[in-house]
Amino acid sequence: MAKYDLAVVVARFQPVQNSHCVLLEHALAQAHRALALVGSSDAARTPKQPWSYAERAEMIAAALGPAASRVTTLPLRDHLYNAHRWRAETQAQVARVAGDAQSVALFCAAHDARAFPQWAQIVIDLPPAPSAEAICEALFADSDSGLRLIEDHTPEAVFDMISTFCRSGAFARLREEYRIIQAERGAWAQAPFPTIFVTVDAVVAHSGHVLLVERRHDPGRGLWALPGGFVEPHETVRDAAIRELREETMIEVSTSALLGHLRDAVVFDDPQRSLRGRTITHAFFFDFPSGDLPEVQGGDDAACARWVPMHEISGMRSRMFEDHFFILEHFLGLD
Repeated sequence: MAKYDLAVVVARFQPVQNSHCVLLEHALAQAHRALALVGSSDAARTPKQPWSYAERAEMIAAALGPAASRVTTLPLRDHLYNAHRWRAETQAQVARVAGDAQSVALFCAAHDARAFPQWAQIVIDLPPAPSAEAICEALFADSDSGLRLIEDHTPEAVFDMISTFCRSGAFARLREEYRIIQAERGAWAQAPFPTIFVTVDAVVAHSGHVLLVERRHDPGRGLWALPGGFVEPHETVRDAAIRELREETMIEVSTSALLGHLRDAVVFDDPQRSLRGRTITHAFFFDFPSGDLPEVQGGDDAACARWVPMHEISGMRSRMFEDHFFILEHFLGLD
């Protein structure tokens, strides 16, 4: 007899592994129905996150077979620098499915338990499994050995889907990006201490628009980003942000005008924010409430520069580089 009306499982499913299926099977054994919340649902496709939300939802359905009829799969967006928003969005997605459910339980591995005191928390002892990072690393380093690892830890239907994916143009594009990232890491491998990069980003808001650039090179070629880059030895981080802003956008605004509209500066330092390695960025927020938009054009590492209306930014999450959407979310309060 079912103990709960609704069981909730939160994971990135990148990809769906046998351990995920065990978790969902326990959930379905103890609840009338289950909700699978797929994390990082609208992140850009990268070597660290190769599969889209739609592909992962398809993997869940294929892995569960007939039992999938009792599982609702929904996306769960990241909010990297705002844990409260992430929890609120999780609660909202559960409420969307729960309806008048009297009892809700969160099924999770011990290391994934989170504070949702309104739900029962059921910790399941899962079989050993490689991390998503280890699977993706193996897949792009050597697709044959990576596929063998995946075959050992995923349902047959999921393995077949990943095998097909490995023959796609999307996989070839990600493998190229992976090799470029590895080459960059290799250049620093002989450093006598762990390398930490210091970068800057410029957030320029002007008359209801935000200035973005399209990246010309990997990592993240073709994705939208904030103007920014590495700090040079002779400059302050503020000067570096203004220099990078000018080099990448050719913006026709004087330095004095920029400094007059500098409203905030924040450090963003999530250890996993960049595939290139440990990278700490200093973001500077320039806010021009009104006026004509200055002329801009792509330069240096930017294929193009563009003033993007603020209402369009939320729809660009899956096409934005690294954590740049979350930086914008911090300064602009985007939904």
